[in-house]
Amino acid sequence: MENGQFRRAVYPGSFNPLHNGHLDIMKRAARVFDEIIIAVYEHPNKPQLFDVEERIGLIRESIIREGLTNIKVASFSGLAVNYVKSVGSFVMLRGLRVFSDFEFEFRMALANHRLAPEIEVISFISSEETIHISSSTVREIASLGGDVSSMVPEHVRLALEQRYAELQAEQ
Repeated sequence: MENGQFRRAVYPGSFNPLHNGHLDIMKRAARVFDEIIIAVYEHPNKPQLFDVEERIGLIRESIIREGLTNIKVASFSGLAVNYVKSVGSFVMLRGLRVFSDFEFEFRMALANHRLAPEIEVISFISSEETIHISSSTVREIASLGGDVSSMVPEHVRLALEQRYAELQAEQ
């Protein structure tokens, strides 16, 4: 807390599924801000591997296991900048892995600044150990029975195995 001001940041995303790159950014941001809200986006028109409550549960279990006491988890829909404002924050966190992320995040930051100039977007560059991980890569490997244990926490790996077994049984 600097000058008596509480610093709350919002880290919005789908987190479908949560992976070690997300956790890396959460841990690093938790050292910088007084409070982080992980805002899990509800995609009402987009099918998700895990529904919003399942994703929230996986994230909560991860932050408990990591001992991250200044992180909360919630869901939101609509514009991320509106959610950031609604929780009394002016900081939106994002992660950057590769150059294509930078281009996408740069355009999003400009659009968000146009919508809400009072919101600051702060990007954390992924650590070298997690730079190759994305949720889509994790989903693809897991769907084919591959080992994602180096990419996700153990409870997420187990949830992925169970979900893909359920989906396979339905076919």
